[in-house]
Amino acid sequence: MRKLIIDTDTGSDDAVALIMALKSSNIKVEAITTVCGNVPVELATNNALMTVEITNAQKPPVYVGSAKPLMRNLVTAVGVHGEDGMGDCDLIHPRLSPETGHAVDAILELVNNNPNEIEIVTIGPATNIALAILKEPETMKKVKHIYTMGTAGFGRGNTTPVAEFNVYVDAEAYKVMINAGIKVSIIGFDVCLGEAALYKEDLDYLLQSKKEEAIFSVNCNKSLIEYNLKRINQHMVDLPDAVAMGVVLWNEIMIESILCYCHVCVNEEETYGQVIIDDNQHLAIPSKNKDKLLNATVCKKINNQLFKEKLLNLLTK
Repeated sequence: MRKLIIDTDTGSDDAVALIMALKSSNIKVEAITTVCGNVPVELATNNALMTVEITNAQKPPVYVGSAKPLMRNLVTAVGVHGEDGMGDCDLIHPRLSPETGHAVDAILELVNNNPNEIEIVTIGPATNIALAILKEPETMKKVKHIYTMGTAGFGRGNTTPVAEFNVYVDAEAYKVMINAGIKVSIIGFDVCLGEAALYKEDLDYLLQSKKEEAIFSVNCNKSLIEYNLKRINQHMVDLPDAVAMGVVLWNEIMIESILCYCHVCVNEEETYGQVIIDDNQHLAIPSKNKDKLLNATVCKKINNQLFKEKLLNLLTK
């Protein structure tokens, strides 16, 4: 059975991704580790604990991780996900408690005890992962695979014109992770939009299912629904972390991916958090990256219809 660690800054789309993993019978979630990002780490931890309770399936230990990025002040997304990260609907009253150890130490211990078996799914900033790599690089080379919801992929950023939120919060950490010599798959923001999103009919279907976790998945995204109504006048939720988890759980939804050289920009403020993806396509001037290490497989296209069918079925079963 596959063994996962899920590293999350638990906002509303993270919660849906967590529910997907917790309800899946063919994987074991060894731990959930929390990190600052969408919200401060204390809120991210409470949100993760509440999601575990609501799902009532696998109940992995939850470890509290980094409260700030490696080198910068924390930028949150409370304007998108709500002040509590979960729609500000008074949903979060966990009875469970986090473990006493630090998330970074928990990651290292699990990897050490399960060499070449642990897959890490990072659906928030990469701070915890980078700290684990910096603390014990040889241990982290025993990680089987890292899946990351991060970068704008081959599209436009959602935080700046060139940067996606998870990378922008801690680009230095993302750079450490990408260049650590661990097998990495990137699910960028570009493949999480359009038909991959849930629209009003999908949300109504979840509410009508009467499944507690399905209803929770809609209600915790209330702020995101309101944000998208104001932004594009559409009653929908884009769920990047759920799409990333779909790629992890259901290999058959992947239509196209490509091994690339990825460079994380950290020096200039205008490009901070941009990940330049070189897929070795023909250019007018030959790329200087030809001899650089191909350091990540980037998802280019998924089967949106199949993803949504599987997601709705899993949430309501």
